[in-house]
Amino acid sequence: MEKTLRVLIAEDNEDDCLLMVRQLKEAGYTIDYERVDTQRAYRASLAKQPWDVILADYTMPTFTGMKALYILREKDDETPFIFVSGTLGENTADQARKAGANDYVTKNDLKRLASAVKAVLPGETQ
Repeated sequence: MEKTLRVLIAEDNEDDCLLMVRQLKEAGYTIDYERVDTQRAYRASLAKQPWDVILADYTMPTFTGMKALYILREKDDETPFIFVSGTLGENTADQARKAGANDYVTKNDLKRLASAVKAVLPGETQ
């Protein structure tokens, strides 16, 4: 599979971001990504171009994944949004899905990231 994915990553930790990108590359995707960690940068990136998928940490020092989800869903119900977090429990994950998140992956189970992304992309098959 050679598919270029435009991925917006709301993540304050550069190493975690690179691990996500590596997981997707290992699954055969070519990745065009941007990492943001502030609300201002996130809004600017959303306005700049359409994204195939958004990956967001749940907890960041100056910005939250839930805020990122709300900002996206104010204007866009279509773009897939996946939480990638080490702090997201089952109850919080359920609340996130009700708010419009498509899925969540824990950082200690990043091997599941590619299948989660594949599952939310239009036209992809498992």
